[in-house]
Amino acid sequence: MKQVLIIHEVQDYKVWKQIFDNASDIRKKAGEISYQVLKYENEPNKIVHYSVWSSIENAKKFFESPELIEIRKQAGVKSPDFIYLEELEAGVL
Repeated sequence: MKQVLIIHEVQDYKVWKQIFDNASDIRKKAGEISYQVLKYENEPNKIVHYSVWSSIENAKKFFESPELIEIRKQAGVKSPDFIYLEELEAGVL
């Protein structure tokens, strides 16, 4: 499994979420398989987007594309941190 963890602050969560939802088709076409959206406990505009991708290369190509850079601007995203991950182990306790 190839995973991406994105941590970013947004100007307005509701605006960001609408744009995020509207981009679901392009995210799927780019190789996103599943996602979770989380927030910091006491900071409603500090968002964590965790997603599983078909490949790290597809994820990087998508997140670095001019189209997505423009979408992030429209969504009010401030300084996103992208962390590309490969699973070593998983379990259930």
